[in-house]
Amino acid sequence: MGIVERRERQKTEVRTTILRVARELVVREGFEGLTMRKLAEAIEYSPAAIYLHFKSRDAIARALCLQGFEELLARLGPAAAEPIAVRRLRALAEAYVGFGLEQPETYRLLFMTDPEFTTDIFRSPEDAGGRAFQVLVQLVEALKSQGEVADTVRVIPLAEVLWGALHGLVSLKLTCPIFPTSSVEELVETLTGVCSSRSGTKAS
Repeated sequence: MGIVERRERQKTEVRTTILRVARELVVREGFEGLTMRKLAEAIEYSPAAIYLHFKSRDAIARALCLQGFEELLARLGPAAAEPIAVRRLRALAEAYVGFGLEQPETYRLLFMTDPEFTTDIFRSPEDAGGRAFQVLVQLVEALKSQGEVADTVRVIPLAEVLWGALHGLVSLKLTCPIFPTSSVEELVETLTGVCSSRSGTKAS
């Protein structure tokens, strides 16, 4: 391995370490607890060394959100490939809820801590949040094209409602485990059953 390659590998390793420790700080103390001083102390680097990799504390926070959304996208990917829309709906719901409940710290970081940084991830369809939302948009389009919802249903509002419903389910389970009283499996089955019900949404 040459000198250039070795330096690039070391740079990547340091960046990975910074983000890992920064996530631990945010999970424990919230975004307000993420400071360059605390981060430097935790990884035994000088603040100046961290600035070589990230221009600011906000840059680190945005990188954490981006990382989290990429993990969410990876979880949704296999489900999004299901060609039958009603099955895709169920698979995506299970994947989303599974991600949130299996990785509560990451989910809280993305959606339940500080909206300022998450907002930046949703500014365009090319951003990580935008790409995650497009998964639901494509799902609704498939539901319409396969006759599972009425032609008059608007794609974007329904995709937003689906995300809101899934987020509500996850956030309730994280913040108030005794409510809802139904199991996660039953809640997902009920939600996807209602959303794909021919009698409720298909045009007559």
